[in-house]
Amino acid sequence: MKVLVGMSGGVDSSVAALLLKQAGHEVIGATMAIWGDRGVKEQLKDKLPSKHGACFGPDEKEDIEEARKICEQIGIPFHVFDCAEQYEKIVLDNFKKEYLSGHTPNPCIWCNSLIKFDVLPRVAKLNGIEFDKFATGHYVRLEDGILKRGLDKKKDQSYFLYRLKPEQIEKILLPLGGYTKEEIRQIAKDNGLDVAEKPDSQDFYSGDYNELLGVEEKIGNIVDSTGKVLGTHKGIWNYTIGQRKGVGVSSTEPLYVIELRKETNEVVIGPKDKTMKDSLVASDLNLIQGFLPERCTAKIRSTQQPIEVVVTRNGDNVHVKFDDMQKAIAIGQSVVFYDDDILLGGGVIAQVE
Repeated sequence: MKVLVGMSGGVDSSVAALLLKQAGHEVIGATMAIWGDRGVKEQLKDKLPSKHGACFGPDEKEDIEEARKICEQIGIPFHVFDCAEQYEKIVLDNFKKEYLSGHTPNPCIWCNSLIKFDVLPRVAKLNGIEFDKFATGHYVRLEDGILKRGLDKKKDQSYFLYRLKPEQIEKILLPLGGYTKEEIRQIAKDNGLDVAEKPDSQDFYSGDYNELLGVEEKIGNIVDSTGKVLGTHKGIWNYTIGQRKGVGVSSTEPLYVIELRKETNEVVIGPKDKTMKDSLVASDLNLIQGFLPERCTAKIRSTQQPIEVVVTRNGDNVHVKFDDMQKAIAIGQSVVFYDDDILLGGGVIAQVE
């Protein structure tokens, strides 16, 4: 079987390619270039981020070269495809719109379903690359056409793949789903791969989000839940729900961001208990299995373990009530549903109750 592997220059995609080749497949490596020379890069020329270890950043060339070297080591062909224009229109524009509205989007979710598992393989085929399946290094199990949480629950990445469509799933391979991260690093070491100890990417962008948004300061008030003014801020996009550090208000007790009001340009802060909620409404659903039981589990962050919930359908939306209080549920985040380890799908949080 011919398999195209999405290569990031990291240890996971490198071992995915290696395992597939060792299994007897004809493997081709491909990396998508998303930093590019247009749009956002022009805005950031004078403010390039100093940190590394992100999917989107000026150090992309280093990651591409890492991927190229790994493909040479493994003995497979390697291609780079320019996906910068699509990435900016699909991922960055949505990120900016949501963030400036005081929401908390997860660009990695949109990148996976709309860029990595869609644009990249399509562009590869348009460039004459023939293949039967597309593979990545995600820690997600794919068994009999059903996506399941990765065996390594600390590294499980199923949260990021909840927006995949059935027609995408039937064309992919996920060879790392049954391994732990430690096992993958050991396989890389045993096979002499240079990226065996390379750190994981920690975020989608390695610099200051203000640089990425390209906006000027917008002074507003920091208030408590009664409306009392406690201080000022330079833009609601500098804050996220549940944030404590850098709030900018002195107090005898810890204060957290509990609400962002775009209409009045206010940041609302309060004690920790005010960040705790147990209900939300989600929209823009993608139900991979085609159904959502009333009783299942869900999580609002990729690193969280799924929590028992009660789900009530209301037209195109769902009301979700957690059995336990959850900290910092934020509009724009995704809530993702499971039946045991089976990934059922998810939606975007539109309301917090």
